[in-house]
Amino acid sequence: MRLWSLHPRYLDARGLVALWREALLAKAVLEGKTRGYTRHPQLERFRAAPDPAALVSRYLAAVLAEADARGYAFDRSKCAPACGPAALEATDGQLDHERRHLLAKLRVRDPGRVAALEAGAAPEPHPLFRVVEGPVADWERRHP
Repeated sequence: MRLWSLHPRYLDARGLVALWREALLAKAVLEGKTRGYTRHPQLERFRAAPDPAALVSRYLAAVLAEADARGYAFDRSKCAPACGPAALEATDGQLDHERRHLLAKLRVRDPGRVAALEAGAAPEPHPLFRVVEGPVADWERRHP
């Protein structure tokens, strides 16, 4: 499961569809509707919130907005309407880690999307997140 802190606009088609499915799975886990993935580290940041399921619905809303912008037909009934400012923090170290991880995927799957992430400016976060200084998140699985 990968719930990107990066804005969904950076994802290729395959990545955006996977994100939608994985966020729906996260929502089901947080609502207690599944027995799998209950200890997945990516869910730690959502569980710390007062209403984790509502927060993941807000996460899904931004993914849905990106899908709409691309003309994809994701099922709107799968997430509740969401609005409001960023609700979680993501560190600049985490965003950079995810940027490098996504770049490796895009170089293979969709080289045309690489330029947007290779530019010198820091990548934009998913609308749910507010960027703060800091290292890669503790819950992130890092490979040597």
